[in-house]
Amino acid sequence: MKKLFKFILNTIPRPILIRLSYMARPVLALFLKGNTYTDPIDGKSFKAFLPYGYGNQRNNVLSPSTLSLERHRLLWLYLKNETDFFTKNLKALHFAPEQCFLKRFRKLNNLDYTTTDLESPIADVKADICNLPFKDDSYDVIFCNHVLEHIPDDTKAMQELYRILKPGGFGVFQIPQDLSRAETFEDDSITDKKERAKIFGQYDHVRVYGLDYFDKLRGIGFKVEEVDYTATLSQEDITKYCLAKGEIIPVVYKPIPD
Repeated sequence: MKKLFKFILNTIPRPILIRLSYMARPVLALFLKGNTYTDPIDGKSFKAFLPYGYGNQRNNVLSPSTLSLERHRLLWLYLKNETDFFTKNLKALHFAPEQCFLKRFRKLNNLDYTTTDLESPIADVKADICNLPFKDDSYDVIFCNHVLEHIPDDTKAMQELYRILKPGGFGVFQIPQDLSRAETFEDDSITDKKERAKIFGQYDHVRVYGLDYFDKLRGIGFKVEEVDYTATLSQEDITKYCLAKGEIIPVVYKPIPD
């Protein structure tokens, strides 16, 4: 069965794979039902999670029910346990909304929730992150996860995110990050898709972020917290929820003027 999943994940184009995954979700969830691992997003438990990845596959990371990955489950736990996101009246903007969050966030009565993306047909607003159609100081919360690594001018994108975030508001800007790398790496001369996928993780990524990502956000004006939320959890919970120990959640705030 694992060999079959590996073959499917490595050979089917990602957009088609996503559609197929949602169609097959009930079957996968039933087949893998058990008590070893739990998806905190919907509370369902399984004997195993699915493998996922490009090239270097990670085993036991994709939830059969929500199709969440480690970063999604970690963010859910952080928002649920450490913020008022689920209870306070907030105006929220979500870039390229993750499917495991989209319907759940839409159902929250406390949120004035808007989604945006340059190409996605399911987004509420079609917009270029480097030239957003929103007014200054518009949103209490902004999610922009695994987006900036696709944007050639990420400085301009960060400036736009800062502009539309309300003073006192917060954002979560997750990115693929190599924590062993001090500086972000870019090289536009690498044009072969296979080579780009090997170096950058995906062929359509334009950089590999290093530790300097946080300082770049600070340079835009954000206050940045490098949240290692797994450090607050027991090893039992890290294993139970299939999290990546040591993964950093970049939480940013727009300071309130004196």
